[in-house]
Amino acid sequence: MIESDGSPRDLAALVVGRRGSLMETGEGWQPWRLLDPDGAPVAAVTAFFSDLSAAGRSAATQRSYGMALLRWFRFLWAVEVPWNEATQVEARDFSIWIRSFDKPSRRERAPEPKPNPVTGKVGPGRKYASSTRAHSETVLRSFYEFDRETGSGPMINPFPLSRGRSRDGRANAHHNPMEPYRRERSGQYRPRLVPRIPRSIPDSCFDELFVRLGSHRDRALVAFWVSTGTRASELLGCTRADADTGRQLITAVRKGSRVLQQVPASPDAFVWLRLYQQQMHGLVSAGGDDPLWWTLRKPFRPLTYHAAHRMFTRVNALLDANWTLHDLRHTAAYRMARDPSMPITDVQWVLGHASLTTTQIYTNPVPEDVIASVLAHHVRRANPDDQQRAGDDTSTQRYRPESLDVLFGRGVR
Repeated sequence: MIESDGSPRDLAALVVGRRGSLMETGEGWQPWRLLDPDGAPVAAVTAFFSDLSAAGRSAATQRSYGMALLRWFRFLWAVEVPWNEATQVEARDFSIWIRSFDKPSRRERAPEPKPNPVTGKVGPGRKYASSTRAHSETVLRSFYEFDRETGSGPMINPFPLSRGRSRDGRANAHHNPMEPYRRERSGQYRPRLVPRIPRSIPDSCFDELFVRLGSHRDRALVAFWVSTGTRASELLGCTRADADTGRQLITAVRKGSRVLQQVPASPDAFVWLRLYQQQMHGLVSAGGDDPLWWTLRKPFRPLTYHAAHRMFTRVNALLDANWTLHDLRHTAAYRMARDPSMPITDVQWVLGHASLTTTQIYTNPVPEDVIASVLAHHVRRANPDDQQRAGDDTSTQRYRPESLDVLFGRGVR
């Protein structure tokens, strides 16, 4: 690795400290602000966030962009290179650093996590995941493209597109719709992603988890999540008027489009909701615009995502599992997608997916089902006589003797 002046940069000796911060402002037009080590806002990032707000990007999106930019600026502060003087050398070194070194942490390093014995899921590792690195590359390339267009940054984007493609090109540009899409990387330093199969909670594990829930509110929440497929934040943002018990509908604000959508829920979810509301009767405000979900202890406050996450974490601890709230959405999607009477387009509408391709990942079998099917296959192979007898029994049960007589003309006068 070489620095901008031609001397080599020793990444092994580089220390990237936890300098600067991403601060929540509470302002709707600019919910997040990136601060430098002295506590002053970074003007270039502030302008970029304003552009994101004008484009209708949500606060959650701006936060994820801010975290990617904070990692980049911490790297630049460590190598002492101004952001508007960064070159492809810094972008390349940053891509190597974020792939090779551990994430900065205030706590003592724990060993690399292993698959959970109950769920089979691996927890967050010590290094940045490939999805995090890919997201950072996309954000930083967009950030410098915005500054290049406004004339406030370098004339050449430090994060270039893949070699062999034009500077202003995009993946699968001028694609012929009659031909399959080619695998094209949009960024030169963008890592290759391994497709992740969403994990759903098996029915037996879900039943055990549901029994361990400690309140009617928690049972109502989980029942809504697993029957509607709404995201955790979407359900927690509902008001009392959003729950239509008579028609079994609940209205949620979709995360991406920010549109109101009525989503059907199971009858059990509304039963648990009614029990929870009766428990909280007279303790919290019950107006139509008041929150639907509250904390259970005084002083009563609207239930936040972090509080719901802690609730679910406590239940996981009882089972030695590591399911997440988003796994409930995956579970709902798998259940609906594997119902032969439910069209995949209906599943797409319920989940709020913009593309049917996203919904189709839930038509793939889950590992547990594949393992059970293969083991049953081996049992049938090991007992061919039982399989033959089962086939004979099936044939005799499927057709009535008088029907066969009519079909083959036996005994017909």
